[in-house]
Amino acid sequence: MFENVLYQNASVLIADDIAHGALPSSLLFAGPPSSGKLTCALELARILACRSAETRGAWNCACPSCLKHKALMHSGLLLTGFRASTLEIAAARQTLVEAARANAPYLASVRYLFLRSVRKLTARFSPVLWADDDKASKISPLVASVDEALEELDPSRPLPEPAALEKATAKLASLCEKLDAGFVSGSVPVAHIRHISSWARFTVAEGKKTVIIENADRMQEGARNALLKVLEEPPEDAVFVLLTEKRSAVLPTILSRVRTYQFGERTAQEQAEVLLRVFHASPEGEPAAQGERGIERYLRSFLPTDANAVSKLGNDFAAEAIRGSVPDVCAAVAAAKNFEPRLLLDSFFDGFYRCLRSIRAGLNAQENPYGFAFATEREHFFLHQMAECYSRITTYNQTPTAALEQLAQELATYGNG
Repeated sequence: MFENVLYQNASVLIADDIAHGALPSSLLFAGPPSSGKLTCALELARILACRSAETRGAWNCACPSCLKHKALMHSGLLLTGFRASTLEIAAARQTLVEAARANAPYLASVRYLFLRSVRKLTARFSPVLWADDDKASKISPLVASVDEALEELDPSRPLPEPAALEKATAKLASLCEKLDAGFVSGSVPVAHIRHISSWARFTVAEGKKTVIIENADRMQEGARNALLKVLEEPPEDAVFVLLTEKRSAVLPTILSRVRTYQFGERTAQEQAEVLLRVFHASPEGEPAAQGERGIERYLRSFLPTDANAVSKLGNDFAAEAIRGSVPDVCAAVAAAKNFEPRLLLDSFFDGFYRCLRSIRAGLNAQENPYGFAFATEREHFFLHQMAECYSRITTYNQTPTAALEQLAQELATYGNG
């Protein structure tokens, strides 16, 4: 079991709970980014639905249920919650195209890698989740186009020649960017939780249904309350797996109804091996910055613009606002490519926070690199407004331009303190 979840003791504990019939119906996978939480959740869904007594849990199980789960096409799986999918798709696409050109021995496995990277995105647009949603009419044609293009890459068909493959995967990546940028919400809508609740209560002939909610800490209040009701009386045939980077950000009432499995930070060497085994890539360039993970660093290399440049935009934005000026929001958003994918938003606010932190450090050292006073009360105000702005974008789906314009006005109005 869980052969493809590397260097995580949590998977051993989960396998042990399955073997002893002690797996709860509601689980929380908590741990840093790129620690294998989603991979483990998808494997858990496959194992719980497996129909083979002899090979249950093995990745090479060929029962009909496991084959559908490996292709992420099983009707007993629902996946929702925010995820920046386009970087993984871009990385998987490069791996597949390069393997096809070299006729690499691992070509079949990276074919699955690319298919799964795309379906991790399209699975979030299940008709179950989007029933009666006004956006469904716009989403359906895009998802249908992705599914049609994926048929050309189905493992049952011969793989196109490298040139045709590059063209086909480029088309798929472009369609996925439109889906990701236009319709992936920063939080789980309450309607999705209500649809999940109804769907989860339908019984199945074999195995269990699995609901996976990524970034479960980002849900709006209505969605959290609706989820809490489901977890209080969980359906008999369904398992709920919540994923979060910060366990402390999850509501205590929800924490009391789930069993937490903690995913740890992999060492640099372990992350290098994961990169090699998954993307057949090795870390390159200068040593990573403090706190930066090798897997994340590799994926960020596929960003449309330099994350460090976007971080500097955030730093400059904060410094200008602190001086009492109104930053040029439109210029910042354009330079950051409209924060698509949304990982660039994290880089921007990281730079914003580093500006505040550098001022605080300068004051503590009786040196002020910006040449003006910055009282503790004012620092707290800036931090609070920054967090509110981030929430408006990621949780309440306000456009970055509108949210940053509001932030700029709030900070400038506060004055020089």
